[in-house]
Amino acid sequence: MAGGVRVKICGLTDRNAVAAASAAGAAYVGFVFFPKSPRHLDVEAARTLAFEVAPGIAKVALTVDADDDQLGQLLDRVPIDMLQLHGRESPDRVSAVKARFGLPVMKAVGVASEDDLPALETYAKVADQLLVDAKPPRGADLPGGNGLAFDWRLIANRRWPVPWMLAGGLTPDNVAQAIDLTGASQVDVSSGVESSPGVKDADRISRFIGAARGVSVA
Repeated sequence: MAGGVRVKICGLTDRNAVAAASAAGAAYVGFVFFPKSPRHLDVEAARTLAFEVAPGIAKVALTVDADDDQLGQLLDRVPIDMLQLHGRESPDRVSAVKARFGLPVMKAVGVASEDDLPALETYAKVADQLLVDAKPPRGADLPGGNGLAFDWRLIANRRWPVPWMLAGGLTPDNVAQAIDLTGASQVDVSSGVESSPGVKDADRISRFIGAARGVSVA
């Protein structure tokens, strides 16, 4: 399992981080469009970075409750391969975004307890992929990227009818354990490979991807 794990490095903010993710073998890179986040990019900065991404790596735009105008302005300027909806978007909204913009949609679902699991079943009926993330603490400014993990045993070996990705509190030191416990074939990391909020560390990116794939990286 581990050798085939696909990794998404999210919240890239500069060309060095893009280069590091590309060189280490990331399958996806994520750009954040949410002003409250330290990883937020404006459209023109994201456009510049998107053209730095190596061919074959999927470029994902993370948005939070964005309306059609915001998504349209973003997609008019930035060559994006997938939309990640990380807010309170309803299943109907997920379907509407897919129909309007013609791109695959990944829906993030926060998990803290068994009570949160039915939402995964619901969104699996409309999204192209699921991002199974740690639910943010009450009152948090960010819907993700908080460096928090949830109890992975809640989803151990669960499957949904669409591909899914594990997120929340993953680091180079715990990602292999998380994969072993959950059976995840895709993982997402943001704060776990940073030296400070919004600043990616090339060595941590390399070690994370190596650990996810079961490869020892010095």
